[in-house]
Parts: sequence; structure tokens; C-alpha cells
Amino acid sequence: MHARARKSWLLAALLPLLAGCGGEAPQPAQFVPPAPAVAELDGPLLARYTLLPTLALDPAMARGYGIERTPGKALLLVALRHDDGDGDERPAAGQVRAQARDLSGRVQQVAMRELRSGGYVDHIGLVDVAAHDVVRVDVEVLAGGRRHRFDFQRNF
Repeated sequence: MHARARKSWLLAALLPLLAGCGGEAPQPAQFVPPAPAVAELDGPLLARYTLLPTLALDPAMARGYGIERTPGKALLLVALRHDDGDGDERPAAGQVRAQARDLSGRVQQVAMRELRSGGYVDHIGLVDVAAHDVVRVDVEVLAGGRRHRFDFQRNF
């Protein structure tokens, strides 16, 4: 292949690739809250839980939880529910304890408190987090005279 033909072929091959280079400038990443997860504890007893930065909360929601939206803090929410088996859930009584640890080995006992709203009782607490933290949360639930445990991990 002659040099001129090679240049023409290379240009023809690169033009479609270069056409895709225009357009909008890259946008900064937006926080996407994790979907609440469910731990099946025993029979119909469920724990719905999540851990998310307080800054990701709507200001009205943060006020409803009685917390401040603060950098470096994440809200741990554990909601105990009884699954009636027909798609309906009702509140379940119990106590919740939690501890969080990061990859550096730092352990935090999470002070959990009950929050009552519309006939439901949720358990909330605050966890210290930093950017790029990986936090493992160990949860203990005391309900119906039994002790249940589950854990989960979140990346920040």
C-alpha cells in the first residue's frame, strides 16, 4: 500500500471515531442512593435497612428524622416489619443494636433510637463516614424473645 493510500485509509477509519468526540462536556457524578435492602430474620419477621449519607436526604426528611444533614455522617435506618404473606406488612416490635467498622478497622457503636411515624416504628442512628470509605454494618435485632443478626456493606 502506498503512503498516500495508507493515509486515506487511516483517515477514513478514524473519521467515524472522531465524530463521536463532540457533544456535551462530561457531567460530575451524582449520588445514587442505595435501594433499601431486606433481611429475612425468622418466619414473617423482616428488617428493611439502608445506610446513606445525610447530605443525600431531602431537608424536610432530615428534619422528620430529627437529624442534621452533615458531611461525614450517614443515616442508618432499620425498619422491623411483619410480612402478612399477602403483600402487606405491619410494624413489628423489637430492639435494634448496630456497630459499624471501616477497612482501617475503626469500630463505631451506633446509638440507635426509635422513631415513630404513622403507626410504624423505625430505628435510626448516625455513622461517621468519609469519602471512599467501605463500611460494614453488623446489626442485632431482639424481637419475639429471639436474637437475630445480619450484616451488610456500603461503599461511600
